[in-house]
Order: sequence, then structure tokens, then C-alpha cells
Amino acid sequence: MGNFSYKDIYIEDGKRVLEVNILPEKYCNFDCIFCPIGRSYNKVDKPQSFQEMESSLKGLESMIENNKVDLVFINSKGEALVNDKISNIINLIKSKGLPVRLLSNGYLLGRNEYIKIANMCDEIIGEIKAISEEDFQKIQRPIDGYTLEEYISNMILFNKQYEGKFILEVTIIKGYNDTEKSINKIKNIITELSPDKIIAERMNDERFKKKLGISTERLDEISKVLLNII
Repeated sequence: MGNFSYKDIYIEDGKRVLEVNILPEKYCNFDCIFCPIGRSYNKVDKPQSFQEMESSLKGLESMIENNKVDLVFINSKGEALVNDKISNIINLIKSKGLPVRLLSNGYLLGRNEYIKIANMCDEIIGEIKAISEEDFQKIQRPIDGYTLEEYISNMILFNKQYEGKFILEVTIIKGYNDTEKSINKIKNIITELSPDKIIAERMNDERFKKKLGISTERLDEISKVLLNII
């Protein structure tokens, strides 16, 4: 029913999590070369209207009521914030007495209209991948005019006023941000951003793992360094 899609309910820290994608296809302000979803043919950072929203909301309500959910995780094909009905979606979830986690790449967290929406959520996940301007433009291919400096600043300023739990997801990419110099830059960003939780991960998609993936041992080394910051 509707355009939303769901992952199977899973348990996280003893809670039943319902993960929902609220975009019918990929809509994003980035076009990362390693995105598992594929190219961004809808490269946008403004609100977008989608069909069947009424039935999609009813479907979400049914999923919540029929699955004894403890938390709803909005994790979409691209940037979920561009769905122009996202406030309605969050309000529906909150009306059921459930917390909301939202994954955003983080760039739009510098705009007032999106700050207001993100502040409705109990948890926000932001992301860091490239840590130089050249690499940011090369591998994340953002909308023209975006800069890495503004990207990081948007998340830092957002978190200073955010009352919920801010989670920073750091993806370590071989040849781009896995050197000691790069890790030190990431450490500085984390110190300034002051997230509540850090998730360090690597490329796991088989299409990119060989060229951009790092070893388990190296990921463990980097994770220990980053997790010790907070």
C-alpha cells in the first residue's frame, strides 16, 4: 500500500526497529560514486511532492500497529528530508508514542526549514565520508555550489541547538580518508561536532569493496581511535 518500502523488523539493543524508506526512488543532493542505490537522476535539495502519500501514510500506520514497534528509523533512497510530507510522517509516528530516528547525509541540516523538521526527531544520523574539498567534489558529487566546509559547519551548528541524540556515521574509504593524516582531520571534526555516538564503517558493497574497502584490522584500529574521542 503506497510508495513506502520496509525492511524486516529487527532487534537493536532490545528494541524492535521498523526501518522505512519514504522515497519512491532515489532523490538526493549528492551523487556519490559508491552509492549502492546507483546514480542520482533526481539531484535535488528542495521539497518534492510524491503520489499516493495518503495510502503510504496509512500503510505506515498499519505497519506500526501490527508489529509492536519500539522505534521507527527513516532511512531512505537518498535524502529523506526532501519529501515534502516528512513532517506529516514524523507526526504520525510520534502520535503512536514512538521515537523517530532519521538518516540524513547532513548537508541540509544548515537550512532553517530542515532544522525545524530534524528537531522533531529523537535521533539524527549525519555522515562524513570525504574530508578534503577535492575528494568531496570528486567522489560525492554534490549539487553545484556545495562545499565540504559548509557541509561540516551545517552539522556542527545543527548539533549545538539539537536536543536529541546526534549519531555520526563515518565511512572509511581506502585511498581517500584512511591515512593517519586523514584520521586526525576526522578526529578534529568529531571534537568540534561533539556527537552522542560514532559509527565507524567501511565499504561493504561487493561492487566497491575491492577498490575502496579497508581490512577488518584497519577498521578496528581506526574505530578505537575515533570512539575514544567521545
